[in-house]
Amino acid sequence: MAQHTDEKPWPIVVGVDGSPCSQAALRRGLAQAKLSGSVIEAVAAWQYPEVYGYSYGWVPSMPAGGEFAKAAERALQESVATVRDHLDHPAEVAIRVAEGHPVQVLMEAGRIAQLLVLGSRGHGTFTGILLGSVSQHCVQHAPCPVVVVPQP
Repeated sequence: MAQHTDEKPWPIVVGVDGSPCSQAALRRGLAQAKLSGSVIEAVAAWQYPEVYGYSYGWVPSMPAGGEFAKAAERALQESVATVRDHLDHPAEVAIRVAEGHPVQVLMEAGRIAQLLVLGSRGHGTFTGILLGSVSQHCVQHAPCPVVVVPQP
């Protein structure tokens, strides 16, 4: 098991976006954390939506970045509370909300993780039949082991 220099186990990082798939991943991560004595770092990413049509004079009104971050944090807190409420003696969960594409945020979080746990939505065409694009990228490039929990 990977260790910090102070001999505490590195966290198990779980990507959470509020979906049933990510909640299943959080349950799996909590089960592993209970076995290993680790903590969970539940991570949510947010980013500004792409704006189309700007060159034609149309700019949608968008909330300030803080509003996107607050919405992501609320969804993350709700998911953690929902999953933890159904478990006896769940592991400690720290939450982190970060600006950026989910792949970038999760890859960065994986640098100090013993395990990265993700849900799979299974969207997409042939290459995305079993894994979503974020899960697919993380499986191929993450700096730590990755577990992909299938859609419940």
